[in-house]
This record gives sequence, C-alpha cells and structure tokens, in this order.
Amino acid sequence: MSRFGIAWRGAALALALAILAPPHWIALRVLGRRAGLAPLLFHRVFLRLFSVRVTQSGTPPAPGEAALVLANHVSWLDIIAIGSLRPLSFVAKSEIAGWPVISSLAGLQRTIYIDRRRRAATGAVSSAIGHRLAGGELVVLFAEGTTSDGTRLLPFRSSLVGAARAALQAEAGSGRVRLQPLAISYPHRNGLPVTRSERVEIAWYGDMELAPHLSDFLRGGPVDVHVVWGSPIAFEASTDRKVATAAAEAEVRAALRGVGAGRGPSAPATAVRPTSPGVGLREPEMAEV
Repeated sequence: MSRFGIAWRGAALALALAILAPPHWIALRVLGRRAGLAPLLFHRVFLRLFSVRVTQSGTPPAPGEAALVLANHVSWLDIIAIGSLRPLSFVAKSEIAGWPVISSLAGLQRTIYIDRRRRAATGAVSSAIGHRLAGGELVVLFAEGTTSDGTRLLPFRSSLVGAARAALQAEAGSGRVRLQPLAISYPHRNGLPVTRSERVEIAWYGDMELAPHLSDFLRGGPVDVHVVWGSPIAFEASTDRKVATAAAEAEVRAALRGVGAGRGPSAPATAVRPTSPGVGLREPEMAEV
C-alpha cells in the first residue's frame, strides 16, 4: 500500500470517527450499554479500508446472553476484529487510558481498565465486569494478560475469572455465568499462509514500537483473521476458577491447533453469520470443520 493509499484511508477513517463519535457519546448517556452500533460500524469501516477479512466459526453466545469471553491476544488488531462481530466491551490495561487517540476509541467501546500493578484494583474491576454481565453483556478478557507472537499460547490467568464470579453473585444473584473461550488467529496474508517472518507485521508484542509496526502492517497487504468460538463453560458459585480457566485455555489451544493445521477448530463447529450484514466481513470459508 502506497503512502497516498495509507493517507486517504486514514483520512476516511478519521471522517468515519468524526461522524460516528458525537451521536454515540449522546446515545451512551441516554441508552447506556445498548448504544453499541457505532463501535461496530467503526471497526467494520476499518476492516474494509485496510483489507482485513474476518471469518468466524463455532457457536457464539445468543444475543442478550451474558458471557465472559476468554481470548488469546496477538495484536491490537484483535480488538477491531472481535469488535466488528457484535456489540461488546473489553478489559484492558490501565496504561491505555493515557494513550492519545487510542484512549478515545477505547472509551467509545466502554473499556474496563485494570491496573495490574495493584492487587486491590481487582475488586473494582470485578464489580464492573459483574455489572456488565448482569445486564446481559459480552465482556472480552484477554486471559494471557499480554500479547504474544501468535506462534504459541501463553498460560491463561484466572484471577479476574474468579472475581467476575463473585461480582455476579452480588450483582445478579444468578450464581452462574457463561465462560466463553475464543481463539483468534491470522492464517493468511495476500491469500497465502502467514510465514514466521511475516508474523511481526501482524503480531504486536514485547517492546515493539507501535509506529514502525503499523507501517509494516499497512504496507503488507490483505490479512485474513479467523475467530473460533469454543464450547461454553458453565461457571457457577462452586466452580473452581483455576479449573474453569484451564478448560477455557485448552479449548483455545485446540482451536488454534486446528486452524494452524488448515482444518479449522479441532472439534466440529458451525460457521456463523455476523449479526448484521457487515462491511469488511464475509461468509466463513469453513462451513463445517
């Protein structure tokens, strides 16, 4: 992609944000969580402008069904890909709240921030997660706690999973929540399997500088993203959070292994259609795997 191509796409994205953001902020004050259309549209505009194609398989939560989604984390692009599928919110590290532009976009998504350096912050975050889940929302937690290079899955952390359960008991009184494993991978670029050397153009991890990484990503060509919704795990008051988290990690690991082998998730999964006809989305190529 040329500099001119990047420039006009960036301008188009800024225009989309300028159009969507003001009414969205107003809708958030009036409708609260139900104002989820603008982030969905913004993510889909980004996908179309920068040639990112998203497919999904498996069975996602039904509309209005609460779920704590435990996902692996490869790149900043994960947020746009997952956020393009349906209205939801994310849990993110507190440093993002101070990043220019990115913090404003995170605010549109109603991001829940956590300061991982402070153990006491877990309680406040768990209450926020519980309140969202009690209202029938989807909350995405990148359970590895950081990004990776996409070639391996880091151990899932269980602390916020247990905290969300405790918060749910206080907020909703239901005593159970859907724990939803979700695997995200980047199998193809320019129609060909992504090589190890190309992963650094997609994955953003460690101490990589964002600006050079974005430059490499934008020049690299179309990217295919595949999202696999794993089998849900019933999480109740008596459930061991570490056991449940390990089960979610195993689901994600199996799904990534299946996608890496070119056969989709390792367990049968039905391809699903996006919640509404979408810009930048297409029908999954794997209707049955």
